[in-house]
Amino acid sequence: MTPQTRTRPVRRALLSVSDKTGLVELAQQLAALNIELIASGGTARALRDAGLEVLDVETLTGSPEMLGGRVKTLHPRVHGGVLARRDLDSDRADIAAHELRTIDLVVVNLYPFEATVAQPGVTLAEAIEKIDIGGPSMIRSAAKNHAYVGVLVDPDDYAAVAAELRESGGLDDATRSRLARKAFDRTARYDTAIHAYLAQQSAAAEQGAGAEAADPFPPRLAVELERVATLRYGENPHQRAALYGRFLEIAEPLHGKELSYNNLVDVQAALALIRDFAAADGAAVAILKHNTPCGVGLAPTPGEAYRRAFATDPESPFGGIIVSSRPFDLDLARAVDEIFTEVLIAPDFEADALALLREKKNRRLLRFHPERFDANELDLRRVVGGILVQEADTSLEDLAACRVASQRKPTEDELRALAFGWAVVKHVKSNAVVFTGPDRTLAIGGGATSRVDAIHQATGKAARVGIDLAGSALASDAFFPFPDGLEVAAAAGARAVVQPGGSLRDDAVIAAADRLGVALVFTGVRHFRH
Repeated sequence: MTPQTRTRPVRRALLSVSDKTGLVELAQQLAALNIELIASGGTARALRDAGLEVLDVETLTGSPEMLGGRVKTLHPRVHGGVLARRDLDSDRADIAAHELRTIDLVVVNLYPFEATVAQPGVTLAEAIEKIDIGGPSMIRSAAKNHAYVGVLVDPDDYAAVAAELRESGGLDDATRSRLARKAFDRTARYDTAIHAYLAQQSAAAEQGAGAEAADPFPPRLAVELERVATLRYGENPHQRAALYGRFLEIAEPLHGKELSYNNLVDVQAALALIRDFAAADGAAVAILKHNTPCGVGLAPTPGEAYRRAFATDPESPFGGIIVSSRPFDLDLARAVDEIFTEVLIAPDFEADALALLREKKNRRLLRFHPERFDANELDLRRVVGGILVQEADTSLEDLAACRVASQRKPTEDELRALAFGWAVVKHVKSNAVVFTGPDRTLAIGGGATSRVDAIHQATGKAARVGIDLAGSALASDAFFPFPDGLEVAAAAGARAVVQPGGSLRDDAVIAAADRLGVALVFTGVRHFRH
């Protein structure tokens, strides 16, 4: 049996807001319902300026604001009025004995701490003064006592609450409960923001004091993100899924169906890859399928870069994702329009290209905003009972400064091809290898259980689609544990190889390179992608 919903009347409201959006309109509607208004400081002034009758908090408490406004609502006459349980005899006795006025609705939002610390050049002292004390205290009191009291922390809720008050003269249990949950969510996010800022300041102070290295990992990890989308389903149709955070502000949807869970995972992989080509001369275009690249090209124009990427693996791009480091022009739009693609991503779309691409209503178009990327964002992955956290792999080594381990040095063209492959291979599932020329991928092998298998996977695909690997360069995300991997690559046509080095058998691998005339570069950095 469903319990009966109780509506609690609202006779008195306390208003104390920093953000005055919608304040006067709400207060006018409350006053029209003969609800007494109590307000503090600037809120009271704003309401009086609008012609409303207001009881000052300091009149209610009999105590003036003090300490420069730090103390104004922290008083038993405020919190007693909010926390009183109307149905409890002992509370009713206290209300009478201390002449408390019960408060039925609390309208509070907080000092703009998050906005303050986001400003460039803000000082610690300025940030500290934007840490609200009285506001969270009132919010928590009202939310705790939501069996009797409504609490409003978001101007977006003002209209619905006012409408309910007009209709019934009070707020029902479901509304008060919903508002309380939202209130506790707000104070939790507020405290998390303060903690994060102070931790950041502490780390900066340690670095300034000459500490070896500030710890990037907080002793407690708080992940506070707003749900922005409920997805149709997850990785598979029987799994439910949702998206949290600001991802859609970075990858802005312009057209097409809503993004699926798998689309979002692929888009993340595409954005990570294209960031490593942000400084490249010309346009870079990558085609991805199932969270891994199947072709990458570099050319003076996006259209030509796409054709170079597509040539790597003409079988796989159907139903894939295409990302360009430069705006989509009409040439690129016409080229990709010839096949079915799930998502197209670019920093912008020229008007005629956008018009053409929008002709297919289900094709998703995303504009990415590189200036909104946070290079210091931690990489999180769930494990049973916890979360693994690591720094993002944003490293991209300068191969010209790396160690040439072989007798033969790479030529300029080979070095360009090695650098190109090194930028791609870090985005392929380990074990990963990439055969390249100076401006395009030729064959990709990834997700293999051995490095030799990855090479066979890549060379097998190249043979099937008719790509000649003679004179190619090879990038390997981790070291060759035995010479056999390098030998198979050389037999397929690779003339230069880049790998991290560091194997116990490096000497044997180097000897094989010298015997085969292969230029071998060691970066000293591994780029596993598990």
